[in-house]
Amino acid sequence: MSNYIVSSNLAISDSGFLFYPATGESFTLNQIGIFILNKLREGKDENAVIQSLVDEYDVDKNTAERDFTDFIYQLKQNNLVQES
Repeated sequence: MSNYIVSSNLAISDSGFLFYPATGESFTLNQIGIFILNKLREGKDENAVIQSLVDEYDVDKNTAERDFTDFIYQLKQNNLVQES
């Protein structure tokens, strides 16, 4: 599974407001988005984040994988994470 590097200059509030100063763009994250992004910032790999989603949100692994994959795709599209 993959590891992801989160852009170091992202500002994230507890309420889910994300600001990317390199472009001036801002985004709004839901609680699961905040959770995933924080796990990635902690250096967790894809498997660890997915398992954390299963444990924390009581969802099945397929749902956690789909949510993770969809969110990572959006982050990559906006140059907020890179695959390492």
